[in-house]
Amino acid sequence: MTEATTLRDEALGAISRASTETELESIEIEYLGRRDGKISRRLMSGIESLPPDERKRLGQEANEAKQSILEALRTRRAEHEAARLADLGETEAIDVTFPAPPLHRGHAHVLSQVRRELEVIFERIGYTVEEGPEIETDWYNFEALNLPKGHASRDVQDTFFLDANEEVVLRTHTSPVQIRGMQRLGSPPIYIVAPGRVYRRDNLDATHLPYFMQLEGLAVDEGLTVGDLKGTLHYMVQSLFGADRQVRMRPHHFGYTEPSYEFDTLCGRCKGKGCRSCGGEGWLETGGCGMVHPNVLRNGGIDPSRYSGYAWGFGIERMALLKYDVEDLRLFYENDLRFNRQF
Repeated sequence: MTEATTLRDEALGAISRASTETELESIEIEYLGRRDGKISRRLMSGIESLPPDERKRLGQEANEAKQSILEALRTRRAEHEAARLADLGETEAIDVTFPAPPLHRGHAHVLSQVRRELEVIFERIGYTVEEGPEIETDWYNFEALNLPKGHASRDVQDTFFLDANEEVVLRTHTSPVQIRGMQRLGSPPIYIVAPGRVYRRDNLDATHLPYFMQLEGLAVDEGLTVGDLKGTLHYMVQSLFGADRQVRMRPHHFGYTEPSYEFDTLCGRCKGKGCRSCGGEGWLETGGCGMVHPNVLRNGGIDPSRYSGYAWGFGIERMALLKYDVEDLRLFYENDLRFNRQF
C-alpha cells in the first residue's frame, strides 16, 4: 500500500467512528489542513525534488486521497444532521392534537373593576351614573358647594389652578357633579352617583396620590334623614365587602354638608379586634358623608324648605385597597403585570 492509501484509510476509519461535528472538524484539520495536515506534510513536502513522472503519480494519489476524505466527511455530516432532525422530530415536534397552553387573556384593571362594581351596587337601588368635566370653574368646584373664597377648607384640598386668576381648576373632588346633576335633572327625586378622576397637590407615597378616583353619591327627596344615609352606606359596604361588615359614623365637618360625618368600615381581617391592617383600631377609615347643606341645595336649584338630601364620597383606590388588602396605593398605577394579573 502507498502512503497515500494508508493515510486515506486512517482518515476514513476515524470519520466512521466520529460521533460529533467537533470530532469531524478535528479530523478534517488533522488530515487536510493546508499547512500541518498529514496529506500536505507527509505527501506533498519535497515533491518538487522528485522526477516528473514520480511527481505526477504522487500528486494524483494525494488528490484522490483528499477527495475520498472530503466525500466521507460530507457523508458523515449528512448522517449526523439526519439523526439530529430525527431526534428533534421525536422530542420537539408539535402535536396538533395536544391541548394548547393557556393564553394570558387581558382583563379590566382592578380599579375599573371596583368602579364598575360600585356603580352596579347603586344602580340596583335606583341610582344613575352622572359624569362631569375634570376641568372645572371655581364656582362649581368650591363656591356652589358652600366653600367661598377664603374658606379654610379650600386650603386642605391643595388645588391645581389652571389660570392666573384662580378661576379654572383641575377638580379636587367629584362634588361639582352633584351641582350639575341637580341643575340638569331639575326637581327631585334625585339619586345619582358621580365617579371620576380628581387631582390634588399631594406628595406621592404609599397612602397619597396627586391623582385618584372618587365616587360620590347624592340623594335628594322629601323626608330624607341621617338614618337613610347610614342605611345606604351599610348596604354599599356589605354589598362590596360581605354581609358581616358593619359601618360606624363619627362627627366631622365639611362645608357642603350639615351635619357631617366620617364613616368607617369594620376591619375584615380582625373583625373589630384590632390588627396591623387597621392599626389596632378594629375599624378602617372609608370616606366622608352628611346631610346636604341648604346652600348647596339652593345652588343646585332645589328648595331646601321642601326637600332634604344626603351625600357621601370616598376614593375608589381606597375601596380597592380595603377590598383586596393592598398596602401601597402606588401599586395600582405602576402597571406591573405580576400585580395586575392577581385581580
